[in-house]
Amino acid sequence: MTVVLIIVLVIVVVLVIALIALYNNLVKLRNMVDNAWAQIDVQLQRRLDLIPNLVETVKGYAAHERGTLDEVTQARAAVVNAQTPEAKMAADNVLTGALKSLFAVSEAYPDLKANVNFQQLQSQLETTEDKISYMRQSYNDTVMKYNTAIQTFPAVLVAGMFGFTKKDSFVAQADATTAPHVQF
Repeated sequence: MTVVLIIVLVIVVVLVIALIALYNNLVKLRNMVDNAWAQIDVQLQRRLDLIPNLVETVKGYAAHERGTLDEVTQARAAVVNAQTPEAKMAADNVLTGALKSLFAVSEAYPDLKANVNFQQLQSQLETTEDKISYMRQSYNDTVMKYNTAIQTFPAVLVAGMFGFTKKDSFVAQADATTAPHVQF
């Protein structure tokens, strides 16, 4: 009788240890997703900090391009005011499109393109855009690992009980591959 009790006890202990290990792995993956988003957020903030200087520089040369400047300003405000990663992702896609339009407008102003301040801001924004692109890719990879972990056996049996839910990947907007239309 004691042998059966010891075997049952060992099985229970092994299952509890496996459950703890599984839970800890899911927590680690969820934290990696949160960290990956935080890295995107840092780069988005850097870009948001550069945009007002860029808009002011462009205003001095292309004052009659008010619609494009307003679009960039409004898109920036939407990113700043977004409360969730999903809302920030959507607002960021709009801002990316607005910035493309702004840079397309700048092509029509040789004096603006030659302005050292504008060139530096444009270079910093391009570097930041590259970092954001890399961080988005890293975020999506991390989300994929997390989502796979919570959807595969045996984690799927416990993930829901402990509040592990699917995360959304960063998706480019539908017209992200389309160049902006600029008309003079």
